[in-house]
Amino acid sequence: MNKPVIKVENLSKQYRLGEVGTGTISHDLNRWWHRIRGKEDPYLRIGESNDRTSKGNSEYVWALQDINFEVQQGEVLGIIGKNGAGKSTLLKILSKVTAPTTGSIKAKGRIAALLEVGTGFHPELTGRENIYLNGTILGMTKREVTAKLDEIVDFSGVERYLDTPVKRYSSGMMVRLGFAVAAHLEPEILIVDEVLAVGDAEFQKKAVGKMESVAKTSNRTVLFVSHNMAAVRSLCSRSVVMNQGKVEFIGETPEAVEHYLEITRVGTTAAELILENNPAQTFSFSRISLKDAEGHVKNTFESNEEIFLDIKLRTQESIRGSRIVFQLIGQDEIVVFASTNHNLTSGLSLHGTYQVQCKIPGNLLNTGAYQVRLHAGIPNQQVLVQPQDYLSLQILNSGVHGSIFQEKWPGIIAPALEWKIQAETQYHD
Repeated sequence: MNKPVIKVENLSKQYRLGEVGTGTISHDLNRWWHRIRGKEDPYLRIGESNDRTSKGNSEYVWALQDINFEVQQGEVLGIIGKNGAGKSTLLKILSKVTAPTTGSIKAKGRIAALLEVGTGFHPELTGRENIYLNGTILGMTKREVTAKLDEIVDFSGVERYLDTPVKRYSSGMMVRLGFAVAAHLEPEILIVDEVLAVGDAEFQKKAVGKMESVAKTSNRTVLFVSHNMAAVRSLCSRSVVMNQGKVEFIGETPEAVEHYLEITRVGTTAAELILENNPAQTFSFSRISLKDAEGHVKNTFESNEEIFLDIKLRTQESIRGSRIVFQLIGQDEIVVFASTNHNLTSGLSLHGTYQVQCKIPGNLLNTGAYQVRLHAGIPNQQVLVQPQDYLSLQILNSGVHGSIFQEKWPGIIAPALEWKIQAETQYHD
């Protein structure tokens, strides 16, 4: 086993909530007074876990709490978890963008990080100037950067705009150039956040291939954060699962992905969900159900059965142009399909209680487990309900495709397509 190039010990990060931000003069003075008397920071004893779904009682929150792990040289380590789990905060501390509240990080070698669109870029400088700026930050000479310039430009695909200020770049162009710079300027440690999702499919494939190449051929270390479990499985040998600012699991990636998926399934195993009415919400779901053709509530279906998703919604005031988006989520967080009722409600003004139904035809879904994810909003104007997984769905094999593949037919879906056969010449025995 190679020696560790990153060692994280007892790492914690605390933030103060509200308009003030990280602290006040009175709190800083109080901390200083305790420190010179050799006493513990008084604010480390308070604070709550980073559960963004609950209100809480403390003005302090632990974005990270007691994180410990090591990363070996040449390893590609995945960091996965739900939104708000603390992944980005951890990477910012590793990249020295922010400092930890307690604990320490020991890293050997230069670190290049791509944490968000435009990280490390000066908007007024051109793409070419920003490449040299980033190389200087990493301790490279102008000659060393020049030797890599053509390779960086070719990989990024933004040659035409290389001498244009990056403030005029689209988010996709910014991410392409940012990743190309971070990956090609020979850092010992490459840190990549979910930002790659901004790029198109072609670039994502190139980026994953480059990270594999960096780790395998150059023996450099990669830390990769993503919600794309298929990419994590293919790229990472080990993964860290984070939840509410804490490490819940460290181990081989297949086991880590399964642990993460179990976390996301918590609370979504029901076939029907009745939600509390919140008078402060102008638009809300009050009941979500899965039913069969006879109206029976259930969440286990044969693959040839029709499935009905029933949604009861309530609006406290008149809302025009709203839409509900339904996504069926399969293994590894893959979106099997998405559908919306926008064609029915785009011109309507809703005020009151409504029943909405969506039918999933039989002979469409493959055998396996799925999650029902819903969100609502007014396109390009307002988010009414944040995306959330509400119900689970299990599809059993009804033998539509015959007996060859009894357990699971290959592919994400398994539609029973219409086939025809017509004899042009027929011989009789």
